[in-house]
Parts: sequence; C-alpha cells; structure tokens
Amino acid sequence: MLEKLRNSWELVKASARVLDADKELLIFPIISALLTLLVSLTFFLPLIISGFADNLIFGNAQVTGFIVLFAFYLVQYIAIFFMNTALVGAALIRLRGGDPTFQDGLRIAFSRFGAIVGYAIIAATVGMLLKLASQRQRGLGRWITSLLGMAWNLATFLVVPVLAAEGVGPIEAIKRSATLLKKTWGEQIAGNVGLGAIFGLAGILVTLAMIPLILLGLQLPQPGWFIVPLILAYILLLVFLSLLQSTLSGIYTAAVYQYAVTHEPGPFFDPEMVRNAFQPAQRHPLF
Repeated sequence: MLEKLRNSWELVKASARVLDADKELLIFPIISALLTLLVSLTFFLPLIISGFADNLIFGNAQVTGFIVLFAFYLVQYIAIFFMNTALVGAALIRLRGGDPTFQDGLRIAFSRFGAIVGYAIIAATVGMLLKLASQRQRGLGRWITSLLGMAWNLATFLVVPVLAAEGVGPIEAIKRSATLLKKTWGEQIAGNVGLGAIFGLAGILVTLAMIPLILLGLQLPQPGWFIVPLILAYILLLVFLSLLQSTLSGIYTAAVYQYAVTHEPGPFFDPEMVRNAFQPAQRHPLF
C-alpha cells in the first residue's frame, strides 16, 4: 500500500512538472468546468422554474424526461471531451519535445470535433443504459452493472489521446484504446492509478483543518465575519484541487498513451515508474 502511494506521488510530481512547463494547460479544465456548469443551468434551471421538472420525474412525462436526460448527457460529454482532447493534445506536444500553446490544444480539438461528437453519442448512450440498468436491478444485477461500468471506463481510458493523436473515428478509437491497454498492462489499471487517492487525501486533510478553524470562529463575538470568508476559501480550495487533479490526470493520460505507443512516456516521466503503475494482474491458481 505504501509503495503504491509513493508511486502515485511520483506520478503526481511528474505530471506537475509538465504543468509547470505549460501552465496554460490548467485553462482547459477551468473552461470545461464552466461549460459543465453552463450546460447544467441551461438544461435544469428552466425546468425547475417552470415546474416541469416534477412532471418529468413523478408525472406522466418520464419518457420525455429520459430524452431530456440523454440530451443533457450528450451536451455535457461533448463539452468535456472537447476540452479534454485539447488538454491531452497540448500535453502530447510537450511530451514529444514541442512547446504547445492554448491555441494548439483548441486547434487539435476542433480538428477532431466530428469524432468527439460521435464518441459523446456513444458514451451518452452507454451511460444512460447503465444508469437505467442500475436503477432497475437489485443485488447481483446491480453489482454486474457496476462491473460493466468499470469495464467500459477501462476500455475507453485512452480514447481521448487516441482521438487527439491519431484522428480516427470514435468506434476505432474505442477499439484502439482497449487494444493498447490489453497489450501493455492488463486488468489492474484502475487500481494502480493513484491520482484520485492523492487528491482525495488532500481534500480530507483540508476538511479536517477546517474543523478547528470553524470552532475557533464560533467563539468570536461576530463569528460570521470570520466563518463566511473561511467557508468561501474552503470551497475555492476544493475547486482548485479538483481542477488541478483534472489537469494532472489529463497530462498523465497523455503520458500513458505516449508510453503505450512508443514505450517512452516523455522526458518528464520515468519509464520504469509508468511501467510499474500498470503491471498486469497476477493470476493465481484456485488450489
């Protein structure tokens, strides 16, 4: 466990070195988050204000509700995949010795827009089907649905860098992603990528640090003047950690793809470190 944590920390530091060389990479997740918020407000705020949301959920318009939800998924995915493609495309330029700009990332994403939309349609369809299956299943059925979701996430792990680097269609990108992962590392990629664990731990530590500060603020004559700015700072810090994680994750995905294709992750990553992060699953006999 400690070895995995150390390796995860090294991966974070290596990704951070890429970000330090190209700080504009952080702009892509910021825009992605803003677009996600805008799409959410555009879809759901009118429904809530008009009262139609209750009819979609509890009334006789559930079919319409599924259509609205699918459209929401689709637009969200297009925005997210577009900005992720821009981020990964720019990161690949850096890993290959170039000096990318923000415009370079956007240029790559726009040149792949048709494939991004196609992949978003596939991903939205799969997401909706898994969501419906999960809602209607119990026990073993729900567990199987969760496994299918994990398998889908695993198979599509490298779709975005494939789209950014190879310019293929969405179906071919999914096949290519699954092939690269199967050939190189096997089944344990999800368990060995520790960026989420590192930032999850950071979020917990920040939250724990907030508790005594809030208790201290409650002892003041006018606690609101202290607690409200403190909570706002806490929220902003969590948002920053989330954006930083998204950026480093995109950079790391680019390095994974680079290593899968060339066996060389670039000058910022130790090849042995990347190789150890994706060791094939150990197969043990039953007896």
